[in-house]
This record gives sequence, structure tokens and C-alpha cells, in this order.
Amino acid sequence: MKSEICLSGAVLAALTAMPAVAGCADDSDAACEIDGGSYHIALPEDSGGPHPAVLFLHGWGSSGANAIGNGSISPPILDRGYAFIAPDGMPRSNGNGRTWSFHPDWPEARDEVAFLEAVIADAVEMHGIDPDQVILSGFSIGGSMTAYAACAQPDAFDAYAPLGGNFWRPHPETCAGPVRMLHTHGWTDTTVPLEGRYLRDGQIAQGDVFAAFEIWRDTNGCDAMRADSFEIGTEYWRRIWERCSDGAALELALFPGGHVVPAGWSELVIDWYEGL
Repeated sequence: MKSEICLSGAVLAALTAMPAVAGCADDSDAACEIDGGSYHIALPEDSGGPHPAVLFLHGWGSSGANAIGNGSISPPILDRGYAFIAPDGMPRSNGNGRTWSFHPDWPEARDEVAFLEAVIADAVEMHGIDPDQVILSGFSIGGSMTAYAACAQPDAFDAYAPLGGNFWRPHPETCAGPVRMLHTHGWTDTTVPLEGRYLRDGQIAQGDVFAAFEIWRDTNGCDAMRADSFEIGTEYWRRIWERCSDGAALELALFPGGHVVPAGWSELVIDWYEGL
């Protein structure tokens, strides 16, 4: 899968200009080390807290440093008063970037949900994060990791916002409980198509986003297969399920693009979350 744009000179400049990058030991270039891994964090300029946060999972072959340095993702989140936390996936076996142990049927290199919960616990203690207002999000395989975390432990985070990735085949038969989820996907995505695709000569297969939404509708106790309301804008076409279990939320937002983080996505997520 494609990952976030690699660090270029322009992105590095954006990273150094970001407000209150909370490197550990007062080193803005250092990752925060915890048992089992590491993460990067940026705090909003408002030093008061506790801060709500977006916990963002990078794509295949990328890293937390790349995610936090992507000037199109984190600055709008910081501007809204949210911290931006970017954990590091596990190093790939060939040494080329990082990834996530996301599928429950595949060999597990790390208990990822436990690791992500440990990231938040550390950020609460060290950086003043509000543990009750954390959105777990991610791009591509990071989006798939987000979906599987939501399926396995729905109460681990307050809301979930996968982008360009959800379940893989075989799809889960059931999930543990209702969630609040906004899934965003590119209409012309060919890296992770809406219908999915086979990889490694058919050994593994991405899931179908529409099949994933059947699982999420059932999990959330939604009354109907079709959405209850629709919003057609210039940037997103949105399908919203409203008659679901108390406290649950489910929405699909499509945009006219491919396997990318679209312009305005960060604002879309924060607006959705604050409107719940």
C-alpha cells in the first residue's frame, strides 16, 4: 500500500514550524519510547489541558515521524486544540519502513491494541492528554488497524476515523460492540479499491468497504441497510446512518480522488466528532 508522502525539505520545514512538538526529553526530533514501541506527539499552542487528541496510524512502509511531519494532516488538528499523536508501527522484516499487525488471523508481532492503549496512557501522564476524548484514526493499513481495533475493543477509544482502509478478507463475522465511526475513502482508489483487491498472487485480499459497512451496521444496531441521510458537497459525498444503538454513530464519506489524504480531511473528522 502507498504510505504518507516521505519527508521532503518542504515537509521537514513544516515539521520544524509546527506548534509545541512534544519530543521526549525536550528533543523535538526524538520519539517517545515506551514498552513495546514509540510514538511522536505534537501539542496545540494552548498549553492548558487536558487536551483531546487524534491518535493517527501511518500507512504501510511509513512511520510516526512521517505522519506527524505531513503538513496537510496535523496542523488543522492542532489549530482546533487537539493533540496529534503518531505511533510507530513495527519495523518490516526487510527493514523497509514500518507496518501494523492488524489482521487477527495472521501471525501477530505485537498486541497492537494494547500498545495503542499504552501510548495513550503515557501521553496522559506525560503530555496532559484527555483519555476520554481520543479519536483513533489511520491511513491505508493504518485505517485497517483502526477498524480492527474498533472491532476488538470498541471502548478503547472514543471514536474511530479510518481513511482508505478497513477490514480485509476474510471479513470478521462479528465485532465486540457498537462504535462511533466515520470512514473516508477515495472514489477512484486503486491501491485499496472500495471493493478490495488480491495481493501476493492471491495469497491475501483486501476487504470490501461495503461489506465492512454491513458488519458495522449490524454491530451498531442500525435499523436499515441504506443510510438515513445524505450530504452531497463539492469535496465529499456523505452517507449517514442515524437510527442506530444509543451512543453509536456510523458514516461513510467518499471523495473524488484516489489513495491519498484528501484536502480538508482533518477538518472533516474534527467537525464530525464535535457534532456527535
